[in-house]
Amino acid sequence: MKYYLLLFFFAYVVLTMLLPRWRMKRATGQEVFVVPKDDSAQGFIGRMFKLLFGLAFVVLAVHAFAPQWEHYLLPAAFLVRPWAQWAGLIILHFSLLLVLVAQSQMARSWRVGFDENAKTELVQGGLFRYSRNPVFVGMLLTMLGLFLVLPNALTLLAATLTWVVLQIQVRMEEAYLLGGHGEVYAGYMKRVRRWL
Repeated sequence: MKYYLLLFFFAYVVLTMLLPRWRMKRATGQEVFVVPKDDSAQGFIGRMFKLLFGLAFVVLAVHAFAPQWEHYLLPAAFLVRPWAQWAGLIILHFSLLLVLVAQSQMARSWRVGFDENAKTELVQGGLFRYSRNPVFVGMLLTMLGLFLVLPNALTLLAATLTWVVLQIQVRMEEAYLLGGHGEVYAGYMKRVRRWL
């Protein structure tokens, strides 16, 4: 399983970030990763996401290739239980499916960051009838699943920081979408909860 987890996360990044980015660029000719590399709040959030996924890969690389170093990750041995690991694996796979379905339902509206120059459709159907942020729900579940499979200080830190960063990101997106869609988005906010 140790190599499988590393391959899973590699596939996760390819399927949820790289492939959709390539597909959207090919279909629209536009760059869909519009996160600035400056000192703005959005730039900071972008760097935090890279750090969080980097942390996950470090944990998985140590688990796969240097298990003798796992004690440096401060494992929570009392949480290492077969039922927790199976639950974590189920959550990981469900989270990938959730993100992929939500991205597919967003179609050409999918972006990473805020593109002030692109007017996108407000997606309200499919999973977006139940959550305004199903992609982010999937990302939270991914980090929770990783923590259950490999409970240690770094996976706990990654899960906690993901929660905090997404709380900020969601609020920034809400302000952006209110500016772009006005009353339509305000009505959507009243009908559909932020998370679930």
